[in-house]
Amino acid sequence: MANRPAILAEGLHKHYGKTHALAGLDLVAEQGSVLALLGPNGAGKTTAVRILTTLLRPDSGRAEVAGLDVVKNADALRAHIGLAGQYAAVDENLTGYENLVMFGQLYHLSGSVARQRADQLLADFDLVDAGARTVKTYSGGMRRRLDLAASLIIAPPVLFLDEPTTGLDPRGRLAMWEVIRTLTASGTTALLTTQYLEEADQLADQIAVVDHGHVIANGTADELKAQVGDERIELTLAQGGDLAAAAQALRPYSSGELQVDAERRQLVVPVRHGAHQLVAIVRDLDAAQIPLDDLALRQPTLDDVFLTLTGREASETELPAEIADSQPLVRSTR
Repeated sequence: MANRPAILAEGLHKHYGKTHALAGLDLVAEQGSVLALLGPNGAGKTTAVRILTTLLRPDSGRAEVAGLDVVKNADALRAHIGLAGQYAAVDENLTGYENLVMFGQLYHLSGSVARQRADQLLADFDLVDAGARTVKTYSGGMRRRLDLAASLIIAPPVLFLDEPTTGLDPRGRLAMWEVIRTLTASGTTALLTTQYLEEADQLADQIAVVDHGHVIANGTADELKAQVGDERIELTLAQGGDLAAAAQALRPYSSGELQVDAERRQLVVPVRHGAHQLVAIVRDLDAAQIPLDDLALRQPTLDDVFLTLTGREASETELPAEIADSQPLVRSTR
């Protein structure tokens, strides 16, 4: 049991009429790690979370969480997992404290234990001062923290976070990242779905890129970036600069095809060991009397990975294609 993955999915399929929401999805998350599912809307991320949290049965394939089969051992498994969805699943007419006590009782904790856990979680999530206020007075970030606190009422070994920072401002997103880091540092395994590429880069030990219902690439952030290729030197020529001459001067340094954007007067040059090339490149451009407005060396990013693998940027993703992914998750209370 100690060496078994905390999350294991093999060949998961799910259909909705003609829509193939999952098409043979395989996932592995080791104990105490963070696995990020990265992909566009409609890729199958939420459908996968629904199956792994026993809210939906797969049409075929199998999955285990915390060593328990998500279909055969669904009732027992619910006591070992926490779930925080895209939308805060809390009652806005109750106080923060009352919400947490209610969730504790729904998980069959005794009244005294539920109250103790509520007090502890309000402190952990910096909500003590707001604990006696009704949730409808909370900001979006406070609601999201309360929802995450509710998912931890039973201190689960495995936590599912379905786009937990959606709608948060940058400050709220950074605060939520710190909460997630603290949880995983204590040994919790987390599966995180996100469309924020920086979020996956910051939090995940492993990333699975999902599109059209299956995993199209997986690895660490660095491993995925390495698949994209070399570093890039990006140049913007000053007004009147000769793009053709610049391209000719830079071609000996390029490890691949140069990209030229005449409208923006920009050149992108794939290079190896770019830091060692910069001085020579600047010297050659100066000798050719090609003035620059900007020059930068850039490492591949997860944006580049996403664009390379899916053929589109994350900001260009379409609306959800699956019926399952168009609905907010609802936390099980059995």
